[in-house]
This record gives sequence, C-alpha cells and structure tokens, in this order.
Amino acid sequence: MRIGAHVRLDSDPIGFGEELGADLIQMFVIDPQGWEKPKTHPRTEEILASPIDVVVHSSYQINVASTNNRLRMPSRQAVAAQAKAAADLGAFGLVVHGGHVRNDGEIDAGIDNWRKLFERQAEKGGFPVPILIENTAGGDHAMARYFDSIAKLWDAVGEFGAGFCLDTCHAWAGGEDLVGIVDRIKAITGRIDLVHLNSSRDEFDSARDRHANFSDGTIDPELLTEVCRSAGAPVILETPAEGLADDLAYLREHTG
Repeated sequence: MRIGAHVRLDSDPIGFGEELGADLIQMFVIDPQGWEKPKTHPRTEEILASPIDVVVHSSYQINVASTNNRLRMPSRQAVAAQAKAAADLGAFGLVVHGGHVRNDGEIDAGIDNWRKLFERQAEKGGFPVPILIENTAGGDHAMARYFDSIAKLWDAVGEFGAGFCLDTCHAWAGGEDLVGIVDRIKAITGRIDLVHLNSSRDEFDSARDRHANFSDGTIDPELLTEVCRSAGAPVILETPAEGLADDLAYLREHTG
C-alpha cells in the first residue's frame, strides 16, 4: 500500500515527501484559488527522477458541471491545461471535484456538461493523465455528493476512462455511511484510483468540508483504516499539518 500526503510546500514537493517518509505526494500546479495557466515547475527533473509518486489536485474554482458559460468554459480549459502540467510531472492523475449546479432542474445539464468535457477532449486525443473525479461534501445540487448522483454521472462519463477519488471526510459529511463504502462505490464506478483519507471536524451529514486529524476527528480511526485496506488504492492524507506525521504513522501501523 502506497501512502502519502498533500504537500504544504509546493516549491519543494519531493523534499516534503522525503521528510515525511511518504510513498507519494499530492500537489497543485497553480494557486488553488487561481485561474492562471500552469508554468513549468522549477523542480520538474527532480520530481520526475524521484521514486515518490505524484498526483495533482486541480484548482478549486473549476466547475465543469456549471450551466454558466463564464464558469464552465474556463473550467474546461483549466482541466485540460492542468492535466497537461500533471503529465509533465509524471503524475498518475488529476483530481477534479464533481462540481455543482444552481438547482435540481439543472442536474441533468450538469451531468451532460461533464460528458461534453470528455467528448470534446477525446476529439483532441484525450487527456494525457486520467481525470479522477472526487466526491464532495456539500451542496444540495452537487454532482458527486450522494452516491445516486455519482451513479448518474458515471453513466455519462465512465466509458471515457474517468477515474474516481474517494474522500472519506467528504463522504461522511455528505451523509454517506463509511461502513461498506468501498463495495458500494465500486459497484457504481468499478474502480477507486485514489483515496483521500481524512477524518472530519464535524458530525455525520453536516455538509461541511473540514478535515481533521485521526486523533481528534469525529470518524472512528479504525473505520478509516478499514476503508484504506479494502480500497486497494494509493492513499493521500489531507489532514492538518500539526498531526499529519502521527496520522501517517498510525496508518502504517494499522494497515501494514
């Protein structure tokens, strides 16, 4: 099992991973709150040469599902650009949040917009790395909060080779029981390509995306390790920095 964490120091991602003893790291290729185009990372050669695997998380503003042209079009462009930047770093995927629409009447359109992302990129030869769609915690009109919504989304995009990233905090806060969650999501998607293994600061079904360390979160750490074991996928911790090393040590001890 390969275990790592999201880097807190994008200027030296491999150094961060080595200090933590991580097998893999997750990083951004631009300011996560920005829209700028990715630039060549100054440590690209070091990243490519390292045995530490890399996955890239897309910027947060991206909303492929949106029915607003002013948001959807730059979102499509951003996914393509950040996927190219991820490939340049040798990353095994680009994580993209499921996004949302404004009301229930737009949900079918939002799903269709996700399909168009893949259809239009397929005409250009496809994405250079897999797009790993991540389940989200909040939003009544989200594409990937509830598993029935994810099933509808997967009917539209699964044939294009979309991957799936399971976030435990998001599932918990979104109202999806973690007991048996791996089997339930694999029954929908057929796959889990990455796990974001996070506890939650808030109670079940809170719709709040606030990660916590294992020791002080509201999710039983044994339940988290069971998700980790059963998923059979690389694991990224996105827990707070002050307890990150302890979380990684706990995970290694209880899944080794």
